[in-house]
Amino acid sequence: MRMNVSAAPGGTGLPPLSARSVVLSLLLGAHPPELPVKDLVRLVEPFGIGGSTLRAALSRMVAAGDLRRTDAVYRLSDRLLARQHRQDEALRPRTRAWDGDWEMLVVTATGRGPAERADLRGRLTALRLAELREGVWLRPANLDRALPADLARVALLCTARPDGSPPALAARLWPLDDWAATARHLLARAAGARRPADRLTAFAAAVRLLLTDPVLPPWLLPADWPGEELRTAYAGYQRELAASLERQTREV
Repeated sequence: MRMNVSAAPGGTGLPPLSARSVVLSLLLGAHPPELPVKDLVRLVEPFGIGGSTLRAALSRMVAAGDLRRTDAVYRLSDRLLARQHRQDEALRPRTRAWDGDWEMLVVTATGRGPAERADLRGRLTALRLAELREGVWLRPANLDRALPADLARVALLCTARPDGSPPALAARLWPLDDWAATARHLLARAAGARRPADRLTAFAAAVRLLLTDPVLPPWLLPADWPGEELRTAYAGYQRELAASLERQTREV
């Protein structure tokens, strides 16, 4: 399966973020992921979102299960806390020296419905595995993490050393050139943005792209791979948002 690379260079540009997307971007970048409504009102003003629009969006997000509210404080729901954890891991992936082994997962479960199959594909993609052919997923064993134990109920987990060229196999599994071109495009968009809304839009797209970074051993990657540069830029933007929140709190 090929990963979905969005915001491709040469397109018409990134769509503006909705009030919901702005709130989620702010909370996903906050630690702990909760903010009083009075702080949210001031934080979203530079993005062209008024108080009434914000409050309507917050009400819809609580009803949809995106947020939980306690008094006047909004925090991420458990589902979105899991997304924040994946986002944080995308910024700081834990790796180990690669000895040439590959993780391989062969799906053995049968009789599953479309929803179950789609859920499994989503989980395996989130684990940075790629599909060689239907039911066969693999990646270099350079990530410092164990696969979830419950996968053993639906798949055979093993270690493999495929024949042939590892860089050629990696290029077959992931659209690396497209990913790199999109990352460079987003870096340029973020660097050239002058309005807060434009910077947030670029970095929101950047973090979505980082979630699809296969985090391969360096010698399997194309030259001048921009993954670390994109992580560094986004981490710097996170620090800017945190500093802005701190200033907002001091001014109250």
